[in-house]
Amino acid sequence: MIIYRKALPAVVVICLLGAGIAEVAGRELYEPSGTIAAKIGSDVPYTEVAVHNIGKLGIAISNRGNFGTGFIGDVVDPVTGEAAPSGNYPYPGNLQYHYSGCFWVGAVVGRDTLVSVGADGWHPIMEMWPDPYPKGEIIRRSISDEDDTAAVSEQDFIAIYTDTLTNPSYVASDDFEGRPHHPLNIEITQKSYAWSYSYAEDFTLFDYEIKNIGRRNLEKVYMGIYVDGDVHYQGATSGFKDDISGFKESVPAPEGCGFLDTIRIAYIADNNGRDDDNQGCPTTFDFTSVTGVRVVRTPSDSLKFSYNWWISNGEDPQDDFGPRKVGTPNDPFRDFGGFLGTPMGDKNKYYIMRHVEFDYDQLFTALDHSADGWLPPPAAAAVYAKGYDTRYLLSFGPFDINPGEVLPISFAYVAAEDFHTDCDAYQRLFSPYHPEDYYDQLGFEDFGLNARWADWIYDNPGVDTDGDGLDSGLYRICAMESILVYDTIVTDTGIIIEKHYEYTLADTMWYKGDGVPDFRGASPPPPPDFKIYPRIDEYHRGEFTLRWNGFRTETAKDVFSQKIDFEGYRVYFSVSPMISEFVLLSSFDIQDYNKYTWNSSRRLWELRDPPFSIDSLRELYGPGFSPEYYHRDNPFYWIDSVFYFISQDWNQSDLRDTTCIYKLYPDEPPPTVLNLDSAAANHPEELTEEGQFKYFEYAYKIPSLLPSQLYYVSITAFDYGAPSSGLQALESRISLNMISEYAQNQTSLVEQEQLEVIVYPNPYRNDGEYRRNGFEGRGHGDLPDDRVRTIHFTNLPHKCTIRIFSIDGDLIREIDHDYPLDDPKSMHDTWDVITRNTQPPASGIYYYSVESEYGSQLGKIVLIM
Repeated sequence: MIIYRKALPAVVVICLLGAGIAEVAGRELYEPSGTIAAKIGSDVPYTEVAVHNIGKLGIAISNRGNFGTGFIGDVVDPVTGEAAPSGNYPYPGNLQYHYSGCFWVGAVVGRDTLVSVGADGWHPIMEMWPDPYPKGEIIRRSISDEDDTAAVSEQDFIAIYTDTLTNPSYVASDDFEGRPHHPLNIEITQKSYAWSYSYAEDFTLFDYEIKNIGRRNLEKVYMGIYVDGDVHYQGATSGFKDDISGFKESVPAPEGCGFLDTIRIAYIADNNGRDDDNQGCPTTFDFTSVTGVRVVRTPSDSLKFSYNWWISNGEDPQDDFGPRKVGTPNDPFRDFGGFLGTPMGDKNKYYIMRHVEFDYDQLFTALDHSADGWLPPPAAAAVYAKGYDTRYLLSFGPFDINPGEVLPISFAYVAAEDFHTDCDAYQRLFSPYHPEDYYDQLGFEDFGLNARWADWIYDNPGVDTDGDGLDSGLYRICAMESILVYDTIVTDTGIIIEKHYEYTLADTMWYKGDGVPDFRGASPPPPPDFKIYPRIDEYHRGEFTLRWNGFRTETAKDVFSQKIDFEGYRVYFSVSPMISEFVLLSSFDIQDYNKYTWNSSRRLWELRDPPFSIDSLRELYGPGFSPEYYHRDNPFYWIDSVFYFISQDWNQSDLRDTTCIYKLYPDEPPPTVLNLDSAAANHPEELTEEGQFKYFEYAYKIPSLLPSQLYYVSITAFDYGAPSSGLQALESRISLNMISEYAQNQTSLVEQEQLEVIVYPNPYRNDGEYRRNGFEGRGHGDLPDDRVRTIHFTNLPHKCTIRIFSIDGDLIREIDHDYPLDDPKSMHDTWDVITRNTQPPASGIYYYSVESEYGSQLGKIVLIM
């Protein structure tokens, strides 16, 4: 059952899964109490969510025309089992910048005006639903899966839904217009894409196909993306009533030369970056980022765009406000039933989508814009300008969709940092009647850069995707030097002298693609698959040996540049699966250098080429050449050029040192052929027993580990980026191949060699300060000491029964141990030092037995309590 609680007058709400009805009043929250995906039956929509969590923006999407959890409930990530992020940034984290977004489609059908919405945003109206299972299931794909040739990104989610469901158990009637849902008869295929790469980790790309599956023409079609931001801590029921919305047309291009990047992005942010305005700086100065929507593809380049924001209040029309034009004889003002903001009902929704209007930014609400055709500011304008519970709609059209026809639309949901950088700026600078000073210090640089990358991923600039040889996109020319040229033109009436400038030195910069979608970007090398070989030494200290083969990683071409740009590996380690808690243990990278060349015309150093290996530099400049010697203060002069060199990464390239990443076969030459089948047939001596190239075999050892601690390890791969274009080195995400393991003997070894069970600490001392030293109670700070005590058993068979007895033979506790063979937990289990009667045991000597198919083992445990 899903019950809605977002502000509206007292209404009756239909529960989405058809289980009943509930009365709702007031304007506290518009939040469903929860939803689950279930294989309910052949005639029930199969509703589910998927979570984009591979980048810095964590966002849930559904197969009901929504992104974010705001209108679908307190759902969990079906993969992690954790609460799904509605739109958290940076992720993982609890800073939520997005409540929910919905897709709206409106059209004229015959004599009627119809609009279908993923959610109304105010009334509990949800009109887009998937098919029953299995057709309605979300499809998941990834380029990380080598066999998935249809994948576009590291995280593809594909959902298909329609607006044809009219069952009142699912689709609430439109109370404003007093009629049930009238469908447009459209089918929407929604594809969303996410990447973990540094230049693409701040946005999610959405690609929609809208198909007319009915028999009637859909005329004057408009599409809208509705967003309710709600910036606050995840799970909080306050903090979202001070948000601001706006629209950013362009930002200065990072290349300079006076260029502007047109980004046309609608956004919502916190008004001042602080969750609690009553606390001093920098307390709660957490919400310093911004999120917004940029449309990157529409069915036609000649469409009309509108941006509208409003504040909803169904109880008092005077507090329901959005900027509105006064109207003209050809386009008269439309009254939304006494409301200036919320467009309730199909006709009002269609009006706001087709009515071309770009609202002024919310910060400027208290200013009088009537000279530009706007209604005068309302009585509460100064309050609204300071921030409120705001939402916006970005819409465009018109176009027609004939029966069977499919139209595309693509947009990016973009997040960015450093929108707020000065905690005191709002208090110092903002005035509702003079907002310019405050607005001018807001940071749009990162927002503009991420919005540009979203557009570039959608359509790669300078790339002739369809191969027709006609168009590779748009470019700009930045002139460094030019000369004035005079042209003499002879005409019948005399001689005309015309003058113009010709460039003698200029840079060409591509900034737009050819209009054919690519959905492709530069990527780091794929991380290697690796294995952990744990063991316990004779001193009961744990150790990991990591093993991997780098053939796939080191020979992979970047899909964007089509170059092999592998640079190195890094080993990360943690006692927690939280990415932020991983530490770098070791790194290997190729010995190479970036060469900076002096451009005398521009009077600056330029990086024009990929990094040079030490061998390639010595081929160019002599056998003993040492690039480390030539730095910026001591450049290298060669013929008519001047260079200096900087190492690419750390140049940690010694692969014989076994305290670092090392090669198992350091003297093995490169393979004769880079084909395993051919090598197996003709050069078997170059392969390991497992059939892998010896040349690419690596290892790394992590010593002195606690056998009682579950550790997390990851090996990443990174490239050298594209220095000449400003693209930093890209590294695979830690979570892609993270493995958890205990530093204990694997159960296959335990069972094969019949190893003796080890119990520790033994004796267990109440005054041993195990918790203080981090040996027990990690992550359970809310529990008292007697509820985090832990005695460990290791060298266990993967299936056994542990029993603890008193010295008199009374059973104190029984533990069933059952794990798959060589599971990370299969060789280890714990006793929480609590009896089967849920009491702490007394000091004394206790016996334990471990019984399995391999026999029984007995031992003693001493407790000093």
